[in-house]
Amino acid sequence: MKAGDKLFDKIDNVIGGCKIGVVVFSPLYCDSYFCLHELALMMDLKRKVIPICCDAKPSQLRLVHDGTMSPEEVMRFRSALEEAKHTVGLDFDSLKGLGSINYIEK
Repeated sequence: MKAGDKLFDKIDNVIGGCKIGVVVFSPLYCDSYFCLHELALMMDLKRKVIPICCDAKPSQLRLVHDGTMSPEEVMRFRSALEEAKHTVGLDFDSLKGLGSINYIEK
């Protein structure tokens, strides 16, 4: 990216051109509008998503609506999170290291 590039245009173009998305869910993932936007776009475009839960369990992933998002965005982001939470992925505990990687079965 270069100075002056529009971030959302770049994100949307790259995700539009990908076949698979790897999403790393952290305890603060749902606090990031950019992360939620990327996830929702991958789901909207029907991309294959591989979730990796790093120090977070799927059941802990919840959208906290603080009034800054439109009702449409809230619905879109919640739907994308629910779909991702029900996708088989990987679980990683950073305190235990690489030996802690496990499949998350749904």
